[in-house]
Amino acid sequence: MPPLAVPPSPAGDPADDPDDPRHPAAAAARADGLTPLDRVVTGCRACPRLVAWREETARTKRRAYQDWDYWARPVPGFGPPDAPLVLVGLAPAAHGANRTGRIFTGDPSGDLLYAALYDLGLANRPESVRHGDGLELFGVRITDPVRCAPPDNKPSTAERDTCRPWITRELELMRPTVRTVVALGGFAWQAMLPVIADAGWLVSRPRPAFGHAALARFPAHDGGPELRMYGCYHVSPRNTNTGRLTPTMLHDLLREAARSAGLAPR
Repeated sequence: MPPLAVPPSPAGDPADDPDDPRHPAAAAARADGLTPLDRVVTGCRACPRLVAWREETARTKRRAYQDWDYWARPVPGFGPPDAPLVLVGLAPAAHGANRTGRIFTGDPSGDLLYAALYDLGLANRPESVRHGDGLELFGVRITDPVRCAPPDNKPSTAERDTCRPWITRELELMRPTVRTVVALGGFAWQAMLPVIADAGWLVSRPRPAFGHAALARFPAHDGGPELRMYGCYHVSPRNTNTGRLTPTMLHDLLREAARSAGLAPR
C-alpha cells in the first residue's frame, strides 16, 4: 500500500520559476504542517531527469520485484512530527523507497539503520519491509534532501537545490522540538548547511567539515535552542561491506546523537 493517497499531478512540469504554484519553493511554503507537506511533496515533478528515471525504474522493475506496484513518486519523510532527532540520508533508492514509498525501506541500508534504531529502543521493530508493516519510530524522524531516486544514486547540484525547499520547510516546521540532526554521509552534511541556515540557525564561516562523529553546533537566530549536527558515514553497502562503517560505529553514533537530542536510548 502506498503511504499517501495522492491525486495525479497536473499535466506538464512546473516551469523553472519559484513563483509557479507547483514549484517546490512555492508548494512547500504553503504547507502549514508536516502532514500537508508530506502529502504535497509526493506530487512534485520539478526535475525532469529524476521524474523520468523514477518512472522508468518502476516500469522495468527488478526481477525480484516484478509483482510490486512501484511507488515511483517523491518520498516524504517518516516519523513523528515532534521528533527531537532527525536523520538525513541522500535520496530514495531506485528499488528501495522508490518501490515501497517509505524512506530507507526495502533495501540493505534501511535494514542496517532500522535494526540499529530498534536496538536503541527508538523503533518498535528491527526491519522495514513495506509501508503498513507496523513500523513506528520513537522520537526520530528520517528524511532526505533529494526526494526522488536519481540515476546511479547521484543527484545533480541543480536537482539538490531545486529540492531544498521541501527539507527546509520540514525543518522549519520542526523547530519547536528538533535539537539534533544526523547527516548520513558527506552529501547530506553539505546539503543540510544551507537548509539549517534558511530554517533559522546560524552557520559559521568557514563551514564545519564532514567526518564520522564530527559535531557542529548552530545557535538560533532568535535566541532559542541551538541545533546540533553529527556526521555519520552513510549506511550504504559500499561502506558497511568494506568495514568503513561497522554496526558498532553506527550504534555508538546514534546513541550519542539521541542523548544529545534529549532521548534515552538503550
